[in-house]
Amino acid sequence: MKTPRAFFKPLAIGAPEPFKELPTRVERMIHFVPPHIEKMRAKVPDLIKKVDVVLGNLEDAIPADNKEEARAGFIQMAKDNDFGETGLWTRVNCLNSPWLLDDITEIVSQVGDKLDVIMLPKVEGPWDIHYLDQLLAQLEAKHDVKKPILIHAILETAEGVNNVEAICGASPRMHGISLGPADLAASRGMKTTRVGGGHPGYRVLSDMEEGKTRSIYQQDLWHFTIAKMVDACMAHGLKAFYGPFGDFADLEACEAQFQNSFLLGCMGAWSLHPTQIDIAKRVFSPEVDEVKMALRILEAMPDGTGAVMIDGKMQDDATWKQAKVIVDLAKQVAAKDPEMAEKYGLQA
Repeated sequence: MKTPRAFFKPLAIGAPEPFKELPTRVERMIHFVPPHIEKMRAKVPDLIKKVDVVLGNLEDAIPADNKEEARAGFIQMAKDNDFGETGLWTRVNCLNSPWLLDDITEIVSQVGDKLDVIMLPKVEGPWDIHYLDQLLAQLEAKHDVKKPILIHAILETAEGVNNVEAICGASPRMHGISLGPADLAASRGMKTTRVGGGHPGYRVLSDMEEGKTRSIYQQDLWHFTIAKMVDACMAHGLKAFYGPFGDFADLEACEAQFQNSFLLGCMGAWSLHPTQIDIAKRVFSPEVDEVKMALRILEAMPDGTGAVMIDGKMQDDATWKQAKVIVDLAKQVAAKDPEMAEKYGLQA
């Protein structure tokens, strides 16, 4: 582990200074685009207006014989568009693949100043982050990139889950972590082929009572892992995200999985299909009534101390902290989304 004084030093002469505080951005959905498909790249200008993050995907779901085409398509997509306040990310291929080095070197050399975040798959420990951290610093220095490119890790192996806290603390480039349920299920030997969501076989039964049918309650396969990921991220000032929900036809289940993740502390999720964009936008924006109640708590306790009664319920310093979390997020959403700003009563 680096000493505190060394932690925020650039890793290459001429590389930009690392962020000491992460940029404040609303990232309710990370929308995946397959950049090797020209008609999908043509939709990016409209997507920029609808989503918080546009991600060019180079890894899973891109056939091996389209990898180079996808990389070139992402670079062209980045050059052709002004992303403004919408984030531009790419998910590169994994570290042991034959495409990763060219992914990083070509993208940084050509569009490094436009790229906000590199999503790194199958991160197993801090050593993976250290490698990419050093490489990015060298490339930023070589190509005169003005701001540091952040790293977002995907948690999709048992070893990665075991090392999640060390991964979070590996570099000031760390932006956050997303759960990758499909690869993680395989790594753990879980008996499911679903990409996210629950499973009807993972359940508990009500107690047996003579003459009565027992009730069955489906459980959440990902609850523990998401909570562990959120704890590690929040302890290091990073963002936790739910990853993909693969059943595009089951919008109700997608919303339930996103909602569970939001309540546990996740800041957003991946959207793999246009129908998931509005779900993520709705779920990862605080509810209007909760924001208004949180604003009342902050108004009644300006300095966050003492205790007050609001609508017959006691509010104290602990609920003040909860209210501040909700209001801070609502303000970020309001700055991005004028419609939600009006609903919250937070217009500029």
